[in-house]
Amino acid sequence: MYPHIPRTLRSTRGPMAALLAAVLTAVLLVALPAPTAGAATIDTSASYVLVNRHSGKALDVYNLATGDGADIVQWARNDGAWQQWQFVDSGGGWYRLKSRHSGKVLDIRDFSTADGADVIQWTDNNTQNQQFRIEDTDGGHIQLINRNSGKALEVWEWSTADGARVTQYTDHNGANQQWQLVRLGGGSTPGTFTNPIKAGGPDPWLQYHDGYYYLATTTWNSTITMRRSRTLDGLRSAPDTVVFNLAGRPNGCCNMWAPEFHLIDGPNGPRWYLYYVAGQNVQDFNPTQRLHVLESAGTDPMGPYTFKADLGNTWELDPSILRVNGRLYLLGSYMDGSQSLAITPLSNPWTPSGPRRTISSPTYAWERQTHPVNEGAEPLYHNGRTMIVYSASACWGPDYKLGLLTLTGTDPLNASHWTKHPQPVFQRSDANGVYAPGHNGFFKSPDGTEDWIVYHANDSASGGCDMNRSTRAQKFTWNADGTPNFGTPVRTGVALTAPSGE
Repeated sequence: MYPHIPRTLRSTRGPMAALLAAVLTAVLLVALPAPTAGAATIDTSASYVLVNRHSGKALDVYNLATGDGADIVQWARNDGAWQQWQFVDSGGGWYRLKSRHSGKVLDIRDFSTADGADVIQWTDNNTQNQQFRIEDTDGGHIQLINRNSGKALEVWEWSTADGARVTQYTDHNGANQQWQLVRLGGGSTPGTFTNPIKAGGPDPWLQYHDGYYYLATTTWNSTITMRRSRTLDGLRSAPDTVVFNLAGRPNGCCNMWAPEFHLIDGPNGPRWYLYYVAGQNVQDFNPTQRLHVLESAGTDPMGPYTFKADLGNTWELDPSILRVNGRLYLLGSYMDGSQSLAITPLSNPWTPSGPRRTISSPTYAWERQTHPVNEGAEPLYHNGRTMIVYSASACWGPDYKLGLLTLTGTDPLNASHWTKHPQPVFQRSDANGVYAPGHNGFFKSPDGTEDWIVYHANDSASGGCDMNRSTRAQKFTWNADGTPNFGTPVRTGVALTAPSGE
């Protein structure tokens, strides 16, 4: 039996706490055996998904939590950042398992040595209840043995259900104590990448700025997160950093969708303005969804941000910013008989200066295939032409797709000055296993010579409008008439040439 170390010790500071921690560590080092030789080779720079041998489900941070004490469970594998773990070397063959989503590590609650004690996440203190050794089993699986207790991580009571507890238990080498290490790789060679670039990444927005790619996606909780990487391929394993927490906002509790960040020259010079949708609960299409905007303190896309303004008091989704002749316009999607594209003039990045108007409604059959929807309006500019690429049909069906509007008049507030392309410009590819591609954004390659689209899609026709949608990217070209040629959505797992200039 090893000594119980109270949780309160973790928050204690000062010389006495340091001395006590050192004494306890010394005692435990004597009591515990060293790791055995021949364990699996671990790449401490890589991300791993741990799949339970009995259930086939992955080690997961429950409910995408980022706080200390959050439960660790099993869940259907989706390779989201909350299912990605980095092994951090503690020396002597011991490791901490760090969540790519929260930055916290696996921890046995309250230093327990009892069978059935919960596995949680906690701030990395490199204490022995956060350290594990790897023991190989047959068939390419491993066990994770806790240094403090000597017990193995397992799925409680052999459950196969989503959300089942992960605990520690006396080592019996059962299949519920065995885990497959799945290393998440990237492109097959340097200068390539593979899709998806983020699993569990719906409604993506990606920008290249000052040497880094920055990516934000829907979280469906009260946080806005962002990840960054020098390469497109690196976004896959980059940690999600919380750039703003909506907790405490009257309308921002738990349902953040469709974040976009735009660098705009405002009264205080260039600032990033981060637009998003938020509501009061996590139900799909709940009536409380509204548009909001944050403002950065400087020119770092990751903030810090402060809340700037509410952008309306009625249901509206998918904000973006259109720029025409030096003026700013807020784009969105609202109910106008059907779900339509809206435009609102702005006097500055956070202040509407006129009424909201409709510029497009779902009129073609392909826009009404699952449900009549126009949403996710994204500006695209090329050779003096102003266009909007938007999502049509509905995200809960496989036929979610992209349509195109072109400003053929002079007034973007006038629906008759926009011309709709009669056919979709990007849609499902059964041959490539890509379904419901939509809610896109655009970015330039690092050297500015290439145009790229970022979008989300599902891997099966039965995929839903949920967090299993993944972020993909591909280069596109231009047709002779000046319209974009997005081609066909590419199959996942295929090595593609990285953007020029990486």
